[in-house]
Amino acid sequence: MKKIIRVWDLPIRIFHWLLVLCIIGSFISVNIGGNAMEWHAYFGYSVLTLLIFRITWGFVGSTHARFSSFFPNREQILNYLQGKAPSVLGHNPLGAVSVFALLLVLSVQVLTGLFVDDEIAFQGPMAKYVPNWVVSIFSEIHEGNQVVIYTLITIHIAAIIYYKKFKGEDLIGPMISGDKEIDPSEEANYLPSDLGRASKDGALQRGIALVLLSLIAVVVGYLITSS
Repeated sequence: MKKIIRVWDLPIRIFHWLLVLCIIGSFISVNIGGNAMEWHAYFGYSVLTLLIFRITWGFVGSTHARFSSFFPNREQILNYLQGKAPSVLGHNPLGAVSVFALLLVLSVQVLTGLFVDDEIAFQGPMAKYVPNWVVSIFSEIHEGNQVVIYTLITIHIAAIIYYKKFKGEDLIGPMISGDKEIDPSEEANYLPSDLGRASKDGALQRGIALVLLSLIAVVVGYLITSS
């Protein structure tokens, strides 16, 4: 019988799929342009809210959501590339690098977006508080950083397909159900301490996450509308 372990709590799963939807919406709206730029801004504010939540949850969330549980170092990355690293329930070292890279470039995108001014359809809420040369630099970064984001997303999708096809590991299923199924024959590939670290995902955990996300959304909304 397979061992079922809760890896991703509900707050992380909701964060992940809402972020996917917001990125898709942002991509579509920016390419439509015109009046759709207002929706592009809304998606951007939503991404900002989600990122602040994820960063905070990376310190106070469940076991495998915490950055301390998967922050990679050089030795771990090299061992993983050489096939010497044990299997892990959460993010492997390369996956961890991907997570931190995406958090970084998305943070750059939403923060620079607050200062963008295309002088046609959209002006970021913070653009009026800085000199024009700062707005110009941030606008260029915001536009150029899109290429980095699309590249990382492409690599992320390619990795999901690779792990499914060549390693027989489903990365999407656990992000939907929250659980990872471990076959008894595979348990030896994991560290015993890792197999004993299921993530908490009860009512209290979810309630804290809901309150936290709501507070962040209110603060972000206030700062945006009051600017």
